Amino acid sequence: MRGTIPISVEQSRRVFTRWDILAVLLVLGFLVFVGEASRHLLQPLTELQATPLSLSPARLPEYAARTTLRMLVALVLSLVFTFTYATLAAKNKRAELLLVPLLDILQSVPILGFISVTVVFFMALAPGRVLGAEFAAVFAIFTSQAWNMAFSFYQSLRTVPEELLEASRVFRLSRWMQFWRVEVPFAMPQLIWNMMVSMSGSWFFVVASEAISVGNTTVTLPGIGSYIAQAIALRDLSAVFWAIVAMLVVILLYDQLLFRPLVAWADRFRFEQQAGVVPPQSWVLDMLRRSGIVAAAVTPLGRLWRRSFQLSQFEPTQRASLKQFGGRWGYRIWAACVAAFVAYVAWRVVTFISGNISLAEFGDALLLGLATLTRVVVLIALATIIWLPLGIIIGMRPRLAQRVQPIAQFLAAFPANVLFPVAVSAIVALKLDPNVWLSPLMILGTQWYILFNVVAGAASIPSEMRDVSTNLQVRGWLWWRRVAIPAVFPYYVTGAITASGGSWNASIVAEVANWGSTKLKAYGLGAYIAQATDAGDFPRIVLGVAVMSLYVVVINRIFWRPLYRYAERKFRLE
Repeated sequence: MRGTIPISVEQSRRVFTRWDILAVLLVLGFLVFVGEASRHLLQPLTELQATPLSLSPARLPEYAARTTLRMLVALVLSLVFTFTYATLAAKNKRAELLLVPLLDILQSVPILGFISVTVVFFMALAPGRVLGAEFAAVFAIFTSQAWNMAFSFYQSLRTVPEELLEASRVFRLSRWMQFWRVEVPFAMPQLIWNMMVSMSGSWFFVVASEAISVGNTTVTLPGIGSYIAQAIALRDLSAVFWAIVAMLVVILLYDQLLFRPLVAWADRFRFEQQAGVVPPQSWVLDMLRRSGIVAAAVTPLGRLWRRSFQLSQFEPTQRASLKQFGGRWGYRIWAACVAAFVAYVAWRVVTFISGNISLAEFGDALLLGLATLTRVVVLIALATIIWLPLGIIIGMRPRLAQRVQPIAQFLAAFPANVLFPVAVSAIVALKLDPNVWLSPLMILGTQWYILFNVVAGAASIPSEMRDVSTNLQVRGWLWWRRVAIPAVFPYYVTGAITASGGSWNASIVAEVANWGSTKLKAYGLGAYIAQATDAGDFPRIVLGVAVMSLYVVVINRIFWRPLYRYAERKFRLE
């Protein structure tokens, strides 16, 4: 007897579905975007400098595409850096001794410090071509993204629940497989939230990365950042407005096409799923999952990736020998080598600046750093009071978090330079003190590190913990003190460390504000570095960066790191 053909078989005969068509259109659109944004890379640099930047709104789509491509390339490089650097620091005690303090120093070095040192090197990689300047801009954006992501991943690897590690040992997973099947999935939700804030935070420094000016070297790359810089120099408020509109459109696009799909995809990796909570949705992720063309394209790659889990050199039998190699004396010898290396670097820095800078000026730089430190401490305290409770409230309500996500991304992406017209005009008109009223610009782009990390921590609070507190009728301040704050405390510390370092970095933008010919300056180390960079005074640039790094490392060593260890030990989910 002839049977009935299943509906699924009939549907499988379709060559293309609407999801396939949509996937093809998106892929083609992405290729066109990359092609259009990168077609000027091999253009002669003289031709770029001979073509003035236009403030016409009609040029903004092209400028926005070029800026976005730079930020996406920097984001990919930041991911590679995160998976290598942070993993080595979290899993190797000897490497941690060097890499974690080095990460503290790197996040404290202002973007102008990186540009000052590296712009000539990157320009030399492609002499006379725009590509060299693009390398310098991408690296500058990378330095505004990578440190936050690395700290987040490092914190996640240090706080993987013990039962997950025990399960991997029971199933005899290799180190490679444990990393990709256990540790990376556990860290992924928080890492994606930090990718969002890093991407948004890079907008804060996009003006400095695209309008590169170090001494006699001046390169202006077409992009939204350089557009904003020229609009501010010409006091063109309408151009500033159109730049804000372009930023908003770009942020909404990569929220829909990149981050919302990643958030929805990473929901599967939550440590536990809470019953009755609607998971985050993304039409792009649905399209990718339902498209037959996408499935056919990624299936061979998936098979190849799964075969890597079977490599014999990653077997768990090697763990003990690697961990025990050298013992206590080996660790002491390594610590001595690290100390000797640090002493050598410090001696080279002192030698470089001693011939041009007096001891009195070094003391002045320390006082300038103390002024900036005061601003950082006050602003981080205020940001904590505001965003810690709000982040917990948002993170425990997934639907609210989805609505707040694009708004927070836009606010985090708001460059301080855009507010210069308002800030400078108000300070001059009201005769306010720039030392006080320029300070809020420092926290404008960095406070969101606290919010995004706290939201990620609140979203990961186990439902059992919530149910127990409900059954025991723990409410009010007792609930905040015993449940909410302890649960998100490791995440908050990670966000606060990054926000603190980012605030130091932002001081180079916030302590010097320009609007046309009007220039305001606050007393601080950021203004000192900005002025030295404009003058191309490398000894003073090095002095300012060294003093800033000294302050950040000392504060991290005596305050943030002990607090981090306490959070890791006291509030880790077991």
